[in-house]
Amino acid sequence: MKVTMPLRVGIMALAISLGLSAAVKAQEDKIIATVGEKPVYQSELDFAVTDLDPQFERLPVEQRRAAAFAALLDIKLIAQQAEAAGMGEGDLFQRRLDFLKDRALHNAFFQSKIASTITDENVRARYDKEVAATPPEQEVSARHILVDSEEQAKAVVAELDAGKDFIELAKEKSTGPSGPQGGDLGYFTRGRMVPEFEEAAFKLEPGAYTKEPVKTQFGWHIIKVEDKRDTPPPAFEQVVEQMRRVLLQEQYVAVLEEAREKLKVEVTDEDLKKLMESVNPTDSK
Repeated sequence: MKVTMPLRVGIMALAISLGLSAAVKAQEDKIIATVGEKPVYQSELDFAVTDLDPQFERLPVEQRRAAAFAALLDIKLIAQQAEAAGMGEGDLFQRRLDFLKDRALHNAFFQSKIASTITDENVRARYDKEVAATPPEQEVSARHILVDSEEQAKAVVAELDAGKDFIELAKEKSTGPSGPQGGDLGYFTRGRMVPEFEEAAFKLEPGAYTKEPVKTQFGWHIIKVEDKRDTPPPAFEQVVEQMRRVLLQEQYVAVLEEAREKLKVEVTDEDLKKLMESVNPTDSK
């Protein structure tokens, strides 16, 4: 099953990462500590927990909370020192605050209006739609015996014609890596093997083997097809997160397009304008 992904993959990945990390369970915001004369709120600890390095995910919940609280206190202590030194003043710092505010609003909107709207039922419906829209592809299960010369290959065919077991002959004579497994190649679809091998394999009916050796760049093959079937779709459990990401991405792009219709975007820096036009012409309009 193939899923066509919309544009803005990188932006979407960033949005999902930031949006989900910013999601904090709503609760009464109580004061849990003070640093100097300034309070530290429960919500700040909740944010700190979600902002921990992924390596902390292996720790028990209480240890993660303790690590987050220690990091939060460090931030508060240094921040007050920076503020006392006048580092919280000036236009550049204000622009940084504006950026952080915009990002927080972006994340809050993403979580509330996009991520929370994707239900398990939506994901399952998308999976069923993709399965229904994907034509089944035929695959074969085959074995082969690989030898170095046409004469050797014809001798193997003669032994098979005389009733010798294919698996035993493969173990005895095949020079390929699958020889010890009786030449078993498992199931494969078109495009997985070299053209000459593939053409011969897909022409065979189950149980039949090539009466004429097949020459490829690897040597001479005698091929036996064990089974033919349509490829089964991937199990829902295998692709559920992929389906969820597709839905999130599509919804995110739709929201962006709606926003662009309401708000004019004008790129005034000529170098950036040319760069955006080269990446995606619609981004600079």
